[in-house]
Amino acid sequence: DRVRIFSRRLTDVTDSIPEMVDYAKTKVKASEFLIEGEVIALGEGGKPVPFQDLMRRFRRVHGVEDMVEKIPLRLYLFDVLQCDGKTLIDLPYTERWEILASLAPTESLAPRIMTRDPKVVNDFMQAALKEGHEGLMAKSLTSDYAPGARGKKWFKIKPSDRLDVVIVAADWGSGRRVGWLSNYHLAVRDDTTGEYLVVGKTFKGLTDAEFDMITKRLQELKIRESKWTVHVKPEIVVEVAHNEIQKSPRYKSGFALRFARIAKFRDDKTPEEADTIQRLRKLYEKQFENKGRLLKEVP
Repeated sequence: DRVRIFSRRLTDVTDSIPEMVDYAKTKVKASEFLIEGEVIALGEGGKPVPFQDLMRRFRRVHGVEDMVEKIPLRLYLFDVLQCDGKTLIDLPYTERWEILASLAPTESLAPRIMTRDPKVVNDFMQAALKEGHEGLMAKSLTSDYAPGARGKKWFKIKPSDRLDVVIVAADWGSGRRVGWLSNYHLAVRDDTTGEYLVVGKTFKGLTDAEFDMITKRLQELKIRESKWTVHVKPEIVVEVAHNEIQKSPRYKSGFALRFARIAKFRDDKTPEEADTIQRLRKLYEKQFENKGRLLKEVP
């Protein structure tokens, strides 16, 4: 009767989601199991709310029962690693799925299709996006389960939005990026005041040659420098891909880009032509055309 639930980063979140503990005890037809899935937080119309709202459930240690009502969860199961003493990770995905389907109610299984037709995949993708989900996970039917790594047999299919932002500072890198300015502070412009407001950081998207090149350019634009960070004139514009715009108290802008990565340099654009905080606010609101909002305000 002992159930433990862990996040992707192996944080124990059991006490924060008691309804999932109850599900495991009453709905799964096995006495011992290790199952992988995802919970999403539901808002208006039963649609998923932004990821950061789900994190409010995972981080809550007090008033948990109240949060169960305020932020209801939906469970999607998609893999089984162990069942009644048998380790299953070396079995092909199709066999693991059959076992999972025999253990859990159909409504708890992640929707899936098997097809070679790109149009069918695209239609499935568009339906998922319309329901407020981030995208799809593609898996080889013969793939085993590699703990901690997707490898080349699993990959995510997600649309990404893009913004033109300005680099206003950069941190010195560590490890293999030591000696390069390689963690970039990304900002949008306030159309009213002209101020550049940070909306996130990223070190992703560049080659070693580009790290070297941008380090030299940023040093030429240096305004001041602290131990780890070089602040620069806002002149370099980059196109950044991201998966979501989130509310964030960390930055003066009030927003942060989730999974930001540099797609390309926009030397054809001036800083004044970069995206603005006003446009970012509109894009944030537009996200809720497909995503839900929380049914109740949660502190």
